[in-house]
Amino acid sequence: MPATIPPAGERALDRVRVVFPAALGPVPFAAMLLADLGAEVVRIDRAGAAGVIDTALADDPRTRGQRSIGIDLKQPRGRAVAVRLAASADVLLEGMRPGAMERLGLGPADLHAVNPRLVYGRATGWGQDGPLAQTVGHDINYIARAGALHPIGDPDRPPAVPLNLVADFGGGGAYLALGVLAALVQRGRTGRGQVVDSAMVDGAASLTTMIHGMLGSGAWRPERGANLLDGAAPFYRAYRTADDRYVAVGAIEPAFYRALLDGLELDPDDWPQHDRSRWAAQRTALAEIFASRTRAEWVKRFHGTDACVTAVSTPDEAAADPELAARGVFVDWDGLRQPAPAPRLSASPAVARPRCGQAADTAEILAELGLGEDEADELRAARAVFAAPVRP
Repeated sequence: MPATIPPAGERALDRVRVVFPAALGPVPFAAMLLADLGAEVVRIDRAGAAGVIDTALADDPRTRGQRSIGIDLKQPRGRAVAVRLAASADVLLEGMRPGAMERLGLGPADLHAVNPRLVYGRATGWGQDGPLAQTVGHDINYIARAGALHPIGDPDRPPAVPLNLVADFGGGGAYLALGVLAALVQRGRTGRGQVVDSAMVDGAASLTTMIHGMLGSGAWRPERGANLLDGAAPFYRAYRTADDRYVAVGAIEPAFYRALLDGLELDPDDWPQHDRSRWAAQRTALAEIFASRTRAEWVKRFHGTDACVTAVSTPDEAAADPELAARGVFVDWDGLRQPAPAPRLSASPAVARPRCGQAADTAEILAELGLGEDEADELRAARAVFAAPVRP
């Protein structure tokens, strides 16, 4: 039977409504991923919490394709509005400390009582249970405990901090979105929602799965800076150039390594690839060679070869890269250059979606929930909802 092709213009997650209280780190990233795939995303902004997002909402591409409503979740009438939102939703995401949503009367049991089909996605650092559940932390703490931080960096320095890409966005937000999508698929078979417990420590540990396999087989050493992929190999690391910039070298396969040597005019007989006793001397020699030319000169030298030598670009340079532009890796949406949605679906191309300010759509969303203007005015007067940032 031939595959069903979605109607023209239909997005993969069209008619899927996602609701989430504004949060830090993984939750807004997961919400962005789902919105990029076509979900209708409604963010609940909280009164007096304009700084709850890690960057100004007006500048945050993660808010693209979303709408927002201002609700004071500490007020019973505000919580009642949130319950109505959840009753109309397919997915709820939350990133509060374990137990906080239950204390508000917005936990999974509360919301499944009014919407059994709800997929309830929860993002925390240490999970919903266990001895660390109530412990505070940030990306660096989760990856440190999960064993994902130790292998990164030079052996004679502290581990290098990989921004907040590993726990917040990779092990947290991306895994949360993945779990939500899996739960939606299962709901299509069973008609019932479930809870997705996405702990950043779980996701960060999951990302090290290959490393554990290599440790078990003896192909990975516990110490940092002694392995194929941690910078010890002279053919897999970054080198400083004459203009104080960097190039990245990733010539792992023998053919690619040979192309690297050819481009550097080095004799393969003098440069065995996997003789670890010579790696330190080879790193030193390659550092001197790459320091003799500018980054642009090395990029030109290796352009069109299989040597796997690339410029180390700043985020600004990446956004302006003409070859990445040909692929459409970055887009100019709503006056801001930003990474394009990923991954790409053949029948659901990405469309420009503007960013969302705080509490920007309160009146519209209240009307969609069936609240009349008089009731909406009463809620605003009681400050149970708000339509613009308010100060506590």
